[in-house]
Amino acid sequence: MSIQVRTIAVTEKRKTEIMNLTTPDLRQGEVLIKVHAIALCTLEQRIFEGEVKMPLPCTGGHEVSGEIADFGPGVNTKKWAVGDRVAVRLLYNCGECYYCRTGHTNMCERAQKKPTRDGLLVGPGGLCNYLIVDSSSLFKISDDLSYEEAALTEPLACVVHSVGRADIQLGEDVVVIGGGIMGQYHVMLAKRKGARVILSEVDEKRGELAKQLGADIVFNPTTVDPVEFVKSVTEGRGADVVFNTTAIPTVVNQAISMTGKAGRMVQYSSMHPDAPTPVSPQMLHGSETILTGSISPNGEDFFVANRLLNAGIIDCKPMIEKKFAFEDAQKAFEEATVPGTFRVIIVN
Repeated sequence: MSIQVRTIAVTEKRKTEIMNLTTPDLRQGEVLIKVHAIALCTLEQRIFEGEVKMPLPCTGGHEVSGEIADFGPGVNTKKWAVGDRVAVRLLYNCGECYYCRTGHTNMCERAQKKPTRDGLLVGPGGLCNYLIVDSSSLFKISDDLSYEEAALTEPLACVVHSVGRADIQLGEDVVVIGGGIMGQYHVMLAKRKGARVILSEVDEKRGELAKQLGADIVFNPTTVDPVEFVKSVTEGRGADVVFNTTAIPTVVNQAISMTGKAGRMVQYSSMHPDAPTPVSPQMLHGSETILTGSISPNGEDFFVANRLLNAGIIDCKPMIEKKFAFEDAQKAFEEATVPGTFRVIIVN
């Protein structure tokens, strides 16, 4: 049975509207979710700002939690029940392309071409009061976890993927550049991997937060040479792992330069616009430094993030900046795009 739903859609640059849509009937294996919390990720902010071009109106929102409201045919009712509290994985992968077939679903060739059901808008689709997903996209959340915290499963999953790319070993020196929400998540996970964690951050409050979350050393890269500082605290070697979580082009070269021999540098943040960085082939040859990137989580990363939050191993409450009611979506987007803001969450 189709139901009327409300969606928060970006209709033009820096403007949102609440629109009425009709949710199509549930198909085989699908579940209807009553949405309770949606976090506004960088993607939604860039669509709102007009930096990422999408057909408008567009329904963003892929950091989502809620409760099961109804089932379609074929859903395993021994596993799922109406009222179950869940985090929802909404990023699309086709399951058929080369990368999906080889286990790299986060790099699906059709990731940006999610099929749109009749009556719905383009986009991830989480900014609704109800949404339809396949039951395989659901992850149960503990009673101790709020819906707002559970909405931050997806960004934690992104960092789980990034940390996996770095292959951190016990006792290694890990530098995290940038103390935003993703930088703070990197600090927490690197510390739990048994590393000595060094944060480069200009904002004093973010630096203090990082210390509370596990950073061993925090320095301000505007008051010292960041490369020389990292070498000074690593006996001249440089770091074993460096994560650049900033979108500042000049920082990329610093991140490479402070990575030691046999080290790994992970470019975590996307760069808009892109800004190519010169790299010395001789340095790569002589140091065996690995330069890599990290984009989006796969299903396994989401599962790990879900377990970390459910077990209380990672506390994401400090990552929540403000909450807004569904009707105040325009204010929520405007607040989310203020520089230095952590996650803004829309609740329903």
